[in-house]
Amino acid sequence: MGAEVRATEASRDPKFARLARAGAVLVKLLGRTWRINASHDEEIKKLRAARRPIVFSLWHGQLLPLLYHHRGEGVTVLISEHGDGEIIARIAESLGYRTVRGSTSRGAARALIELAREVEAGHDLAITPDGPRGPAKSVAPGVAVVAHRSAAPVIAAAAFAPSAWRLKSWDRFLIPRPFARVSIAYSDARQIDAGDAREAALEADRVGAMMREAEGRAREAFG
Repeated sequence: MGAEVRATEASRDPKFARLARAGAVLVKLLGRTWRINASHDEEIKKLRAARRPIVFSLWHGQLLPLLYHHRGEGVTVLISEHGDGEIIARIAESLGYRTVRGSTSRGAARALIELAREVEAGHDLAITPDGPRGPAKSVAPGVAVVAHRSAAPVIAAAAFAPSAWRLKSWDRFLIPRPFARVSIAYSDARQIDAGDAREAALEADRVGAMMREAEGRAREAFG
């Protein structure tokens, strides 16, 4: 309840509105300078051609270049209800994303219901398994549980940029510098086959392996 109250208060705070508007403008201006190369995205194209929703799994620290690359595609992003999540949510919405506020660990039941509805409506999902507070690159079971309940395949997404700023945050948030080369890559698509949600939660290690697969492919572009 406290997180919901904080999110509501943040949404009404003019400071957050100004920060979100400024952030959206900066992301768009910066993103236009990036030289993005996307690879291993053949399965995404096939699934979308077949109108099959996808559950994307990505690290919280790599969110920015991935948000920019997939702008305007109508993907639904799960974003925390904390104050900083309010800024990210508004920036994401300005880039053409749909947002669900909550977490797959705290208040998970409500978030899972909303995410399932998004899949039923034909929307892809994007979830950070280490968000919103880390530890960085740890895999909570939310992605596997959502994929199991929605029967949608999981694809891990990763971004890498040698020329970038790294914030001194828990996730070492990645901000590629102006005109940086940015490599984006994806894992193979995988279905989470489990008898129930509890069994699906045990597939977190499998999601972690997919994340490492995508990261390795993103780094390959730079040798």
